[in-house]
Amino acid sequence: MATILVTGGAGYIGAHACKALAEAGHHPVAYDNLCAGWRDAVRFGPLEEGDVRDATRLTAVLRAHKPDAVLHFAALIEVGASVQDPAAYWSTNVIGSKTLLDAMVATGTPKLVFSSTCAVHGTQDGVTLDESAGFAPDSPYGATKAAVEMMIANYRRAYGLRAVALRYFNVAGADPEAEIGEQHRPETHLIPRAILAQQGAAPPLEVFGTDYPTRDGTCIRDYVHVSDLVAAHLGALAHLDTQSPSHAFALGTGTGLTVREILQGIEQATGTPVPHHIAPRRPGDPSALVCGSAKAQDLLNWNPKRSTIAHIIEDALTWHQGPGFSR
Repeated sequence: MATILVTGGAGYIGAHACKALAEAGHHPVAYDNLCAGWRDAVRFGPLEEGDVRDATRLTAVLRAHKPDAVLHFAALIEVGASVQDPAAYWSTNVIGSKTLLDAMVATGTPKLVFSSTCAVHGTQDGVTLDESAGFAPDSPYGATKAAVEMMIANYRRAYGLRAVALRYFNVAGADPEAEIGEQHRPETHLIPRAILAQQGAAPPLEVFGTDYPTRDGTCIRDYVHVSDLVAAHLGALAHLDTQSPSHAFALGTGTGLTVREILQGIEQATGTPVPHHIAPRRPGDPSALVCGSAKAQDLLNWNPKRSTIAHIIEDALTWHQGPGFSR
């Protein structure tokens, strides 16, 4: 049984990763400051409260638990907010990651799986993005993730850190057993916002633009089920033990779903339409963003089997019918 430190372990993806680690026989330790995560979501191992920018606290936790590896999810993630307040993103995402890397080197923690994003490539409209796409971020959020990837590469060469970055777009769905799910403050992601609007717990959904050159006029995005995503992180941990590990993987289905297809899927699953209205396009929104994953399927033995619209919506609906999290 390996001990794995999970930064952001009380958040959406981090909590699912802790469950997957525990089910695989590992001992997950969640490290989270609870500014966006939920104490209720930490139920598969201990919680160590702390900020990734707190070098003293982070080093103490690493020395106490002596983890075999770190899964690093702790970050600010909203693209629009990063444009409005880039300083917060450079502080949390970059300075926080440097603090973590320094603490790992100081304590001899050997392995890291970094939660990155295909936003490091920018909005290359209509192109299936994979590892061959270069860095061209067009938001502070994407720029901070690209900067951390470059920093990790430097640390890997200089200090012998074994590290891999996983780049993905839209994570969706929930734990099929509904123990944990997707809940943000405020909620900005399409599928939970649509479900909340249908339940009357949020205003009608805004659909931003219906005149894109897509099959129904709305934007296409690549959705990966959160359970599939965390399975790739476990595969990446195993991959780091190979003789010549690769250092970056794109994770996606390579196809994508439109906004209208998501709304239709929710209506088909429930028999009730999602209240919504059409709004103008948002500046900078590309018509289609999808992500290839052939390399991950080959080297990580990754099979995103739950990343269908039916499974994603079914699991998300089941979660949202429950009590949710509270602080």
